Amino acid sequence: RSGYTGEDGFEIAMPADEAQAFASRLAGDDRVAWIGLAARDSLRLEAGLCLYGQDLDEETDPVSAGLLWAIPKGLRAGGDFFGADALARIISEGATRKRVGLVPDGRQPVRAGAPLMDEEGRTVGTVTSGGFGPSAGHPVSMGHVPKVLSRPGTALTAEVRGKPVTMTVVKLPFIQKRSTQG
Repeated sequence: RSGYTGEDGFEIAMPADEAQAFASRLAGDDRVAWIGLAARDSLRLEAGLCLYGQDLDEETDPVSAGLLWAIPKGLRAGGDFFGADALARIISEGATRKRVGLVPDGRQPVRAGAPLMDEEGRTVGTVTSGGFGPSAGHPVSMGHVPKVLSRPGTALTAEVRGKPVTMTVVKLPFIQKRSTQG
């Protein structure tokens, strides 16, 4: 079982010609409710899950992204995969950047693309995902910053429509995991 929202759920693959009948059967069950892409994305963000092309890309290493857990230790130790040497070096030397959770002061969501500045006003990173977190009850964002600025409690400033918004680095995920392993 897995879910792209961080919730307990299923991702189902089937032949295209069977999808309509399957969806109709699901929709006929009173326990099933449809959600839109925005709802799915807000849940993904609250769960601290990455969106490829936004929170990570081919230049993002698993250590910086906080995804080292996805590469089994045995596989890493064996080193028999493309990029194993580079990954071993990053693990040994430490990542220079980190993906972090960010919470803005106030109710203004800070969305992807907003620059992040340190206390001297230098641009040090970028918000990669952001919006309102309905389960968290406040706006939430993720971004990449230098490792030295990744500690929870660190204050940064984002720029939204030309105005500064104070952001605080927080530990991911934004909400407690409610899914079941197994």
